[in-house]
Amino acid sequence: MAQAIIRLPAVQARTGLSRSEIYRREALGQFPRRVSLGARSVGWPSIEVQEWIETRIRESRERGAA
Repeated sequence: MAQAIIRLPAVQARTGLSRSEIYRREALGQFPRRVSLGARSVGWPSIEVQEWIETRIRESRERGAA
């Protein structure tokens, strides 16, 4: 499957996180790292963002089952 790079508004829409929270979690190593698309442009690999979401769901379900 081809991988897409998604921009910040799409990442925010998919995760429900604010811009500052995305950057904070990224700095802490708790969110996928962005990639440079040019001098003033960044994006995130869509598959990594999707994996992050799926991990959050799985961890939430596991905690809820206890």
